[in-house]
Formats: sequence, C-alpha cells, structure tokens
Amino acid sequence: MVTLERPETGIGVARVQKLDAAALERWREEGYLVVEGVLDVERDITPVVREYERLLDELCRTWHAQGKLASPYADLPFGKRLSRALGETGEKYERYIDFALPQSGIREDTPIHLGPAVFHMLTSPRLLDAVERLIGPEIVCNPIHHTRIKVPQREVPEERWNSHTAATDWHQDQGVALPEQDESNVLTVWLPVTEATVENGCLIVLPRSHTGELAHHCLVSPAKKGLHIPDKYLAPEQPVALPMKPGDLLFMHRRTMHASLANESGDIRWSMDLRYNPIGEPTGRPAFPAFVARSKAHPERVLRDPGKWAQLWLDTRKKLAGVPSDQWSPFNRWSKDSELCA
Repeated sequence: MVTLERPETGIGVARVQKLDAAALERWREEGYLVVEGVLDVERDITPVVREYERLLDELCRTWHAQGKLASPYADLPFGKRLSRALGETGEKYERYIDFALPQSGIREDTPIHLGPAVFHMLTSPRLLDAVERLIGPEIVCNPIHHTRIKVPQREVPEERWNSHTAATDWHQDQGVALPEQDESNVLTVWLPVTEATVENGCLIVLPRSHTGELAHHCLVSPAKKGLHIPDKYLAPEQPVALPMKPGDLLFMHRRTMHASLANESGDIRWSMDLRYNPIGEPTGRPAFPAFVARSKAHPERVLRDPGKWAQLWLDTRKKLAGVPSDQWSPFNRWSKDSELCA
C-alpha cells in the first residue's frame, strides 16, 4: 500500500492560478502542475454529480427490487448511499460508474456509464483551452480514462482493493498503455469532483520523475493489488501531496510517477482521470474508441454529439465481446512472470 507522511502544508507544490508562460515552464521542469479554478463548478461538475445521482438511484432501486438491499436508501446523500449499497450488496460498483470498458471479461452486457454530462466534461471548452496550451490545438480525447469514487477504505474488504476502491500504487500513465504510445505526447488531466484532501486520498507525485525512462511495472501480486512500480525502481525525489478543490485541474506528463493515498475519511473521494493527445498520434489502447475533441485545422472532424460518443463505446463492447479470450490483443505491455518483479 502507498505510504506517505501526512503533510500539513502544500509548500513547494507546483500550483498556479493562471496557465501563463511561467506556469508552462514550471510544468516542463516538474512534470506536473495544479492549476486552480479552471472549471466552472456549476457548468462542468454539477451536471456530472446530478447524472450520477440518477444512476445510483436507479441501481439502488434495482438492487432493492432484487432483494439485495433492505431499502433503496433514497433519503441518504450520495456518498453515504453508495457506501450503504456497497456494504449490503457486495456489488462491484466501480464497473457501473466507469465510462470505459475493463481490460478483460467484456460481455455484451458489461456495464459502462455513457451519460451526456460525462461527455460534456470530456469536451468542456474550459478544460480544452488549458489542454491546448500544453499539447496544441489538434486534440484527441484518449480512451484511457476513468472515474473513481472511492468510499472509505475501511468499508471495502481487502480482497476487493484495487485502483478504483483503495489507495493506488506508484505508477506512470505511460505504463498502462501499449508501447505504441511511447512517443505520443499524451497528457493526463486529473480533476476532483469532490474535494480531494490528504485525509480522503488525494494524489501524490514524485516531482521531476518524468525526466527518466519508463520504469518497470509489475502486475498483481500478493503484496500489491494492481499494476505498480516496485520500490526499487522509483525515482529518488521526495513525494508531495496534492490537495485540490472542485474546479482545479492537475496536469501530468505521461511518465510522471504518481499514486494516491488511502481514503481514511468518513465519506467518498470522487475524481476523474482523463487523457488527451495530438491528433494522429497513437493512443496506446487502439481497441478502445478515441475521438477528435478539438481541431482548428478540421473543425468538421470534431465529435459534438454525446449520443454518437456513447455508440462508439457500445459498438466496441459488442465487437470485443465476440472475440474469444485466447485471441484477445493485450492492453498493456507487462508480463506476470517478469524476473524483474521477483
């Protein structure tokens, strides 16, 4: 599990209020940058929250009708309702809320959330304006993206711990993609839907770790619950914690080493991690659908319809569900029997 002495201040963190030339230079040096107040909470984030409230209401009423829940718990706030549903049903709730498919076991009925509010977040003009400053105006929305609603870790049985439900181990985002992405200028955008604090599991980064090569990652083992960089391969920099408020954006280089703390609070910690790259560069996960989010050269190629975006994923799900497991193409580059992970 990720451990870090709990800091009391954010002194030394690469954090700015404006994405100006000085901030861009700081970004290039540190490999990450927090920019405060980029998103409009009411226009960008609140619609996402409302959409997920409706989704959770539908799930709870379904589980209640199936006898899995004693009550739909309609009177509880979102976080408490989700925790109660998890505790009683044991359902893998993360598969219902994510807006990407899993890397294995895809069926024609595999849950995926493809609501219009999520699409409008992915294509928010305020978000894309900031992305353009970092990678240029020809922007693809990379399909390696997720939402993570982490309930307090003490409420999740240890056998259910993974990157969606518990602390996230040290990794580089380039490490979760195929080698085709290695020369692509992929930008990670991490954003909090609820406030991210040290107590509820904010992100931690190793500054300047992007200047090195891609580190070796290991797959699931008895000690770790997901893809991770073993301690012996971590960059030597001192980690820093990144508390953030809704509306803030964290930008990370594809090789910046980062992790998250455990949620030790009494409520959820909700975030989205998105990725963007220049048009024409490989995404690192070719089996999943990317789309043009912004183009000044060819505005007619921009996808503006959330229904068409949803259909891209539904068509992909149907296609992949028909592929025998022994014919699947890999989603990442690592081997379970790597000698470097011994």
